[in-house]
Amino acid sequence: MTATIIDGKAIAADLRARVAAEVARLARAHGLTPGIAVVLVGDNPASEVYVRNKARQVVEAGMRSFDHRLPDTTGEDELLALVARLNADPAVHGILVQLPLPAQIDAQKVIAALDPGKDVDGFHSVNVGRLALGRPVFVPCTPAGIIELLDRSQIDIAGANACVVGRSQIVGRPVASLLLQRLP
Repeated sequence: MTATIIDGKAIAADLRARVAAEVARLARAHGLTPGIAVVLVGDNPASEVYVRNKARQVVEAGMRSFDHRLPDTTGEDELLALVARLNADPAVHGILVQLPLPAQIDAQKVIAALDPGKDVDGFHSVNVGRLALGRPVFVPCTPAGIIELLDRSQIDIAGANACVVGRSQIVGRPVASLLLQRLP
């Protein structure tokens, strides 16, 4: 077996262009501009970079970005109230609550409060269950990206041996589930 070099930057650029074209088509055909709300609680440097890049990419694709930056002193009830408002807002089609959250906030409670149809991270138990059943609505982005890279690089993984390091709800388990769905 020989190694295959995957050009992730080219694949990402192509995917961003396809998303932007679909967003433009939605706007033309239906007068709909997708809106993504990103919620950042606190000032974690890595989270700040991720959220800033995500918001920029949303706007570059022609979507509306609703940024909510809350201080690290934000209480759980305040964050849950914001999630409820975003769930009810018809202009918001997707919600991303950036993790980790400060210690005073139960991340699982916040994730459970998200409308599963707006949970773009795919962390809500409904979306996790749908993924396990092979009927995902939203798949966590890193696992989805891994499969996209393999597919775009025409790497056939059906029946291949794979080693997934880690079993996190964010990457390891979803990657394993997506790979298992490729079994012949």
